[in-house]
Amino acid sequence: MNVGIIQQHNNANIEDNRNRLASKVTALAAQGAELVVLQELHDSLYFCQTEDVSLFDLAVKIPGEITEFYSELAKKCNVVLVTSLFEKRATGLYHNTAVVFDKDGSMAGKYRKMHIPDDPAYYEKFYFCPGDIGFEPIQTSVGKLGVLVCWDQWYPEAARLMALKGADMLIYPTAIGYESTDVQAEQERQREAWTTVQRGHAVANGLPVVAVNRVGFEPDPSGQTNGIMFWGSSFVAGPQGEFLFRASNNEEVETIVEVDMKRSENVRRWWPFLRDRRIDYYGGITKRFLG
Repeated sequence: MNVGIIQQHNNANIEDNRNRLASKVTALAAQGAELVVLQELHDSLYFCQTEDVSLFDLAVKIPGEITEFYSELAKKCNVVLVTSLFEKRATGLYHNTAVVFDKDGSMAGKYRKMHIPDDPAYYEKFYFCPGDIGFEPIQTSVGKLGVLVCWDQWYPEAARLMALKGADMLIYPTAIGYESTDVQAEQERQREAWTTVQRGHAVANGLPVVAVNRVGFEPDPSGQTNGIMFWGSSFVAGPQGEFLFRASNNEEVETIVEVDMKRSENVRRWWPFLRDRRIDYYGGITKRFLG
């Protein structure tokens, strides 16, 4: 399958961000992309750097005008499109939601981010209610997509549950970057840890992984921090964790990566992790701590 990824630097002009994405999706489709994955909260700047009630105005209804925009784009380009939107579910109730559109423009499904971080410059608990749909792969014309979002990518349980429910691929729209006060060596350790844990999900589950991050500097409007330098480094890994592609850490990238969707079958035969799981002894995994 030809997988298109778009790693973009955003600005404060939402219409411009959307139009640039649409142009890139169209170009990738013309080059043969069948699936295109966008980064987390791709329509705007990463607004969670501050706690500001006025920023709830950025949220959109699903379905609504914005989902219609991406629906038409998917249909026009004949691609499966993975988007990431700030969802207004009801007054005072908001989610970080991935919406997947099939090639005919229909909404194949959505996933609400389950793990919500709360760290300096990542104040997501202020904005997002934890997801309540669960870890359910989304059936599309190109297969069952295990779509998760950013902070979810650190949790092996999320990847495993998607795999156990038949996902053909794990997908992670992402917004993550460097803390400006960390020394360069620490910044690199964090970026490599982020990459390594997701490649580990590929290995442990015998599935390809697609992680698409934003890139470039976004200032903190409150001035409390020095802003975030998003580290890009979007990548596609095969079912043994092998790199099929890794993007620049400081430049925009849009490209197509060929993924052999039949390879998972052989890898799981060689390494039958699902067969050898001791499910009769895993009850403790649902506890917060067992010490």
